[in-house]
Amino acid sequence: MLEPKGRVVMVSGASRGIGRAIVERLLASGFRVSAGVRDARGLREGDSLHLHRYDAESVDSAASWVEAAVTRFGALHGLVNAAGINPVYAVTDADETALDQLWAVNVKGPLRLCRLSLPHLRACGTGRIINLASLSGKRVANRNAGYAMSKFAVVALTQAVRREGWEDGVRATALCPGFVETEMTMKADFPRGQMSKKEDLAALAEMLLLLPNTAVVGELLVNCRLESV
Repeated sequence: MLEPKGRVVMVSGASRGIGRAIVERLLASGFRVSAGVRDARGLREGDSLHLHRYDAESVDSAASWVEAAVTRFGALHGLVNAAGINPVYAVTDADETALDQLWAVNVKGPLRLCRLSLPHLRACGTGRIINLASLSGKRVANRNAGYAMSKFAVVALTQAVRREGWEDGVRATALCPGFVETEMTMKADFPRGQMSKKEDLAALAEMLLLLPNTAVVGELLVNCRLESV
């Protein structure tokens, strides 16, 4: 296993939900974290925590954040793409506004950060990328085709990034949870008390960031119910 102390990880969607839980877990374990946020929601900068405004729909925002993170800490060892949205877009919807938003945030946002961070992740020899996908990226279980399409694309992106950076030690994982007890699932038709906890997803993310180059988890499926996926 790699040692967490001193390793620098960028985390998008860091102000709430799974992203926030990952930030808190990594800081407690000795990582240095650059958190991409729209609203800090109580996060405060310190020796090990860097905050930067991040808009997943903006190329300039992504570039500015990567540059600022590397400038602040002098290196980059990991990237966690946790920012995401979940508006509903069904196959029969003529209005594609929600689909365009899903693609911009859930797919193009992670793609840009992967592209911009790759040179730095290659340089360290043990670069790690975790893309928060979903079990919706492995099967379609409801009418929200747009969300599933975006998460299928994230799984594909993860495979492509792994191939792109493999020779330089970059390893990428698609972390695919089902229902997780966060704000995003407040209206889900599933008992909240039976959902996975964001803190458990954070523990899994930490493990993935610390596995050696020779122990690669391409996809990690996490479920809170019995399902044949």
